[in-house]
Parts: sequence; C-alpha cells; structure tokens
Amino acid sequence: MGLGGCILLIGGGAILAFATDWKVDTVNLDLVGWIMMLVGLIGVFVYMSIARRRRMVVPPTTTVVQDDQTRYH
Repeated sequence: MGLGGCILLIGGGAILAFATDWKVDTVNLDLVGWIMMLVGLIGVFVYMSIARRRRMVVPPTTTVVQDDQTRYH
C-alpha cells in the first residue's frame, strides 16, 4: 500500500469516527473508523521506514590508477 492509500485510510476512518452519526445494528462504525485510522498510521510509518532505507546514499567507489612513471624515463 502506498502513501496515498494510507492517507485515504486515515481520512476515511476519521470521517467514520468523528463526522457521521449513522447507526448500524451489527457494526460499530466508530470502532471501524478508529481501526482504519490506526492501520493508516501504521502504513505511513512502514512506508516512511522503507523509503528511508531506499534513500540511503552509498558513497561511490574510487579506483586508484597508478601511473607507471618508469616507463617514460
């Protein structure tokens, strides 16, 4: 899941938890909203952790070239 999906989960969960007053007999929509927000936050942290590892800069390797000075003298 990408960062956009995580943000959608957080937003959708916040809407269910805070902005609706729907009543469903079998499902507690407030709890579903909180769970969606929690899963979205976990997804953001996992995504950022993976992105940080991908951005690690590996220093370039340098090759040492030795001139053979004795050949020209």
